[in-house]
Amino acid sequence: MKHKKIGVFDSGVGGLTVLKELLAAVQGADMVYFGDTARLPYGTKSSKTVIYYTLRCANFLVSKGIDMLIVACNTASAHAIPALKARFDIPIIGVIESGARAAIATGGSRIGVIGTSSTIKSKVYERTIHAIDPGIEVIAKACPLFVPLVEEGLFDDAVTEMIAGRYLSELVAHGIDTLLLGCTHYPLLRGVISKIMGKDVKIVDSAGATASMVADMIDPSLVKGSKSDVNRSGDMIFYLTDLTQGFIDTGKLFLGQEMEHIYEVDLEI
Repeated sequence: MKHKKIGVFDSGVGGLTVLKELLAAVQGADMVYFGDTARLPYGTKSSKTVIYYTLRCANFLVSKGIDMLIVACNTASAHAIPALKARFDIPIIGVIESGARAAIATGGSRIGVIGTSSTIKSKVYERTIHAIDPGIEVIAKACPLFVPLVEEGLFDDAVTEMIAGRYLSELVAHGIDTLLLGCTHYPLLRGVISKIMGKDVKIVDSAGATASMVADMIDPSLVKGSKSDVNRSGDMIFYLTDLTQGFIDTGKLFLGQEMEHIYEVDLEI
């Protein structure tokens, strides 16, 4: 298809980190973002519940005519990808494998992974990394309060730094050389995380790697920098299950532009 319509799904604001990278990598494609803000955080919920919520949200996006789905949520990627692929006949990309490959590409031998409680409990990153390189040591740590801090807009706050210091002290003591941010909310705390981990630890997230994967799959004319006749920027629309001013403010700050088309939806109707 000449102009793809790409759906991006997350439990809240974190998927904007992936959307930002997609906008830098893709031209002319329409973007439809869905944030299940009424039910976040996903990271404290059971696998069964995460799968149920994810399927409901994906069904809504598919009803809007998307022809590719980006699951920009590590918890949903860890639990719901097989169910999504079984139900929908469109390309579905999660953030787990792209993040794991990006971390391995740094050349480190001792990789720390931080994520929600559900993602870390699933051990999906350990399995994915070891499937590629069994010799890498993986140390995982759940950081459940990071998502609420991001959703509250506390990106650079004394409370955030205190909590991050408590979570990350174990990884610092372990002497990791690479830290994989296993939740798309976490790049918004990159400044605080980098400060605690120190300059020698490489910080990696899955957003850029996921955007690169998308660029490899779509029509070459839609890739930024390609020689093509695409002369449209593409439409961008946002759907949320709970429309808050915090989401609007964070989105404007992070994307560097107004979110003009943003709507609240009720999946129970």
